[in-house]
Order: sequence, then C-alpha cells, then structure tokens
Amino acid sequence: MSTGEKLVQMGIAVALFVAVVGLMLFLADRVKSRRGEVLQTTAFVLPAVLMIGFGLLYPMLRTVYESFRNAGSTAFVGTDNYHHIFTDHDQLVVLRNTAFWVIVTPIAATVIGLVYAVLVDRAKFEKFAKALIFLPMSLSLVGASLIWKFVYDYKATENDQIGLANQILKWLGFDTYRFLLTEPWNTFFLIVIMIWVQAGFAMTVLSASIKSIPDDIVEAARLDGVSGMRMFRFITVPMIRPSLIVVLTTISITTLKVFDIVRTATGGNFGTSVLAYEFYVQSFRSFNTGLGAALAVLLFLLVTPIVVYNIRQMRKLEAR
Repeated sequence: MSTGEKLVQMGIAVALFVAVVGLMLFLADRVKSRRGEVLQTTAFVLPAVLMIGFGLLYPMLRTVYESFRNAGSTAFVGTDNYHHIFTDHDQLVVLRNTAFWVIVTPIAATVIGLVYAVLVDRAKFEKFAKALIFLPMSLSLVGASLIWKFVYDYKATENDQIGLANQILKWLGFDTYRFLLTEPWNTFFLIVIMIWVQAGFAMTVLSASIKSIPDDIVEAARLDGVSGMRMFRFITVPMIRPSLIVVLTTISITTLKVFDIVRTATGGNFGTSVLAYEFYVQSFRSFNTGLGAALAVLLFLLVTPIVVYNIRQMRKLEAR
C-alpha cells in the first residue's frame, strides 16, 4: 500500500469519526428530557473515551503483548526480552546512561535554577538576567544539540579549532579533548545540554514561587535575625518545597524521555544511548519489535510513578 493510499484511508477514517460524533451531538441536542440530559452527557464523553481507548489504551496493551514476543512477532518468548535488557552488556550501558541522566539532570537544573532565582530576585537587572537563562527554553532540543555539537567539536591540538570548548583548552595550554567520543564522560557532556535548556524552566517556576512567599513571614524572620544562608535554608526552601518537587519531577519525566539530544549529537554511538533512543533503534532500525516493545514498557513503568506523584503535588499546590 502506497503512502498516498494510506493518507486517503486516514482521511476517510477521520471524516467518518467527525461525522459520527457530529450526528451523536445533533441527536442528543434534539432530545429535551431527563433521558436527553443523560444522552447529551454520553454524547460528549463517549468520543473522548473512544479516543483514549483507541489512541492510548489499545496501543499500550498491544505494546505489552508485543514485549513477550520475538523480534518478528512470530512466537511467544515469555520474559526473554526483559531478561535480555538486564543481562546484555549493551543494554546495561543504556540503563546506566539513563540512570546518569535521571539522577544528574533534574538535580543540577533545579539547583541552578533555584540559586539563579534567589540571586536575581528583586535586582535592578532581574528581567534581563531571567531572559538570558530562559532563552534556551525557546530552542528545540535539536537546535540546542546542534549548538553544543559545534561547541564540543574536536580537532587535533595543532589545528585551528571550530569548537569553543577545545579552543578554550588550547588557550589554556592543554591538548584538545574528544568531548563526544570519550566514554563515559560523553554522556555527561550531553547531559549539560539538557541542563542548559531546563535550568530556565526551573528558574521561572521557582522565581514565581519565591515571589509568592508572604512579606510578613520574611519580615518576621529578619526581625529574629535570620538572613543570608539561614533565610534561604529555613524560610525560602521550606516555603517553596511543593514547587521544588514539581520542578524536579517534571524535569525527571522529560529526561527519561530524552531522544533528540542523543540522536542529534552522537546518534547513540560511543556508548551514549538511552532508553528512549534504544527503543527507536530496536523498533525502527533493527526491527526487533519484541525488544523495542519491552524497552517501551520499561520506560512506561519508570515514568508512571513520577507522573502520579507529580499530579498529586500539583493538586496540593492548587488547593493552597
């Protein structure tokens, strides 16, 4: 089946869905009774339920099913794919790298954003300073990766340097360094890109939270002789704790799903692959659908508790 035929079929399916939903809503609006109210509610809710079912639940269950089958999805292999993830050397490297990303990125980005928010709070140049750190958030992760790929560009020490990082090393009298080729440190240099992007998000949320701290609490603390680091430790951090948790969990979720940076900067080579990218490689390049599905399920299991916890914290913030 050609691409054009697939697009036509997709268009017909969408048109039929819209027509059916429109007809349901029209008929529900015509009924003016108690039963009509129930019908109207069903007419509005049912399309959303169907879309969630076919667009989310069915693919999820299908992925779980495929994770227990072999590469060509021709035979049931039980938990072999999961066993492979936790025993194969290459897959263990992927899990190690993912752990590095999830541990380092949220903590570093949140700390940088928090410190920056505190330092520029109520300063004369506050708006300009915040704009500088927030600017990377306007870039796509692909764009940010391309920028840093030039920063990390490597050439031998005796050659003229394109990369800023190696040019600085050369100015300081050191040999140039293969930032994106040397394992396992290349993973941390990729993590820097995500921190650079996410620090602006952390700063924005935490700065707003800091400004919402009641002035009477701050003044009372100052009258008691609290200032500097003690003010930060005993007043600022406890008062913005819910926001800190939301920022940490949100960045953790984003980091677990990181794909663009690895794909753009290294293509997953030199020991830099992570779960999301390995899922893509196994499913769409190696056509090992069983292992790819198992990686997707594992990624889902890792993200789910963080999402649930994040939702609970956001509800607590709304209730305040």
